[in-house]
Amino acid sequence: MAVTADGHGPTIALDGARKVRGNLTHARIRWMILALVLGFGVIGVRLVQLGMVETDSSIEGQARDIITATRPPILDRNGLEMAVDIRVPSLYAEPRRIIDVEEAVRKLRTVLPDLSEDWLRQRLTGDQGFVWVQRELSPAIEEKVMRLGIPGIDFITESKRFYPGMTEASHVLGSTNIDNQGIAGIERHMDGEDVALLQDLGLARGNALTPVKLSVDMRVQHVMHEQLLDAIQRYSAIAAAGVMVDIYTGEVIALVSLPDFDPNVPASALVKDSFNRVTAGIFEPGSIFKTITMAAALDSGAVKITDQFDARFGVRFGRYTIDDFHGKHRILSLPEVYKYSSNVGIIHVMQALGKERFRAFLNTIGFDQRVPFELPEMRLPSIPKTFSDVGAATASFGHGLSVSPLHIVTAYAALVNGGNFIEPTLYKRDVADAQALYRRVIKPETSAEIRYLMRLNALEGSGSQMNKEALGYRVGGKTGTAEKVVDGRYSSNKVTNFFGSAFPLDNPRYAMIIMVDEPKAENAQSGTTAGWNAGTVSGRVIQRVAPMLGIAPDFAKVLDENLVPSVLR
Repeated sequence: MAVTADGHGPTIALDGARKVRGNLTHARIRWMILALVLGFGVIGVRLVQLGMVETDSSIEGQARDIITATRPPILDRNGLEMAVDIRVPSLYAEPRRIIDVEEAVRKLRTVLPDLSEDWLRQRLTGDQGFVWVQRELSPAIEEKVMRLGIPGIDFITESKRFYPGMTEASHVLGSTNIDNQGIAGIERHMDGEDVALLQDLGLARGNALTPVKLSVDMRVQHVMHEQLLDAIQRYSAIAAAGVMVDIYTGEVIALVSLPDFDPNVPASALVKDSFNRVTAGIFEPGSIFKTITMAAALDSGAVKITDQFDARFGVRFGRYTIDDFHGKHRILSLPEVYKYSSNVGIIHVMQALGKERFRAFLNTIGFDQRVPFELPEMRLPSIPKTFSDVGAATASFGHGLSVSPLHIVTAYAALVNGGNFIEPTLYKRDVADAQALYRRVIKPETSAEIRYLMRLNALEGSGSQMNKEALGYRVGGKTGTAEKVVDGRYSSNKVTNFFGSAFPLDNPRYAMIIMVDEPKAENAQSGTTAGWNAGTVSGRVIQRVAPMLGIAPDFAKVLDENLVPSVLR
């Protein structure tokens, strides 16, 4: 207690109260510091935990960089786009981040009503890192979903393959699955290449991709596709196919098989009979095989272009006799055997060669293996390892064995290019590179004789209907009508027709095979043999595409006269 100077009563000092408040403030500060330390400690521990957790960089087991990777554009030989990537949003969820599953299900179905409620609820429940909800949506749907503001729901932008030409080159291109991986055609081949080649072609995923340029000419592809569609309608056929190659480089200029599919809808490839008949179909080729038999016999020296053969009577094997469809029943020169497509004559040609040498030539020309080619859809030919007498006889005119149209067009290319076998390709290849791959199968002199026979058949034989359609383009070729086997027997009502051709034969550059399956007569005046359908289709295709390929019409008779071997002039 303190006493004042003026004698007033004593006053109580407030020192104790100040001391209490000071102690309380210090205590509060200490508690505040402790709370901050604890708070930062908790945050630090959580950061350490998060840092120790490996980030989930995949969605349902697939790496994000693969999902978002793009494929290279595919161009035709002239730079026209055949396949491109477009970027599309795909919806995914992180179930462990979703707070209210029922609310998320309800909201999502307001934008995506087609999603099953039970399926979506199951999808969004659990502790998974990422699950797909729906892929390849539109930007408009993406915006609507984002406006819902659902935690744990997000989008990733991935690539979707688009084919501007739709069905026109479907069997060349193939298709991709929903993960943008090739599952058929050249798309599958590109994914199956080794890493070094992928880098050379610019196909390494995730990098800046260089366009892949194919050998196909989409102008020619369009014409062939259009004409084969017309053939199916015009002749009420069940299928049709065609392939054209550059005889010096082996480049495939066009390849069409109908029925086909839309690669933008990969499931359409599963429709019955939409397989690639050019590479994955094997057929008895009929009389187009006579060109190969002739080449084998002429090249061996067993027969000469000036020889004659007795076709007055059929050739008998036991109880069976093989005769001609429209027989002349007289002595035929070798060119007449070809021109009149005489079965009897070609059997005698093969017999002069010998069945063993004939079988060996089929091996030489590549008929014992799949054609080395980029498309994975391939079939192995069906040819007996050894021929009996009757087996060799029927094989000489294309019966009793089965090969693909790609085998035949590759052989025809070698027979007219001077005698050099070159493997076909869907990639661009110049002549210099191709020549390094040449394998001689016949002599140049034999090749010249085959060109003469093919042109003769166009002028005077079964190819005359084709020649009328392609006047001026010096086309030559051979028809083939093969009866189909039905219930173990050959049917005269169901046939597969072929026409093998090359043009322009005064300076050949392209070979082509056209197939029409089970055609009917176009009208009362026409027939069902190959000259009336596969032949005329060939002529119509050539008449339209030859100018595109830089071939000018020329009607000079001297061009045909120069094809005649000197011994026949």
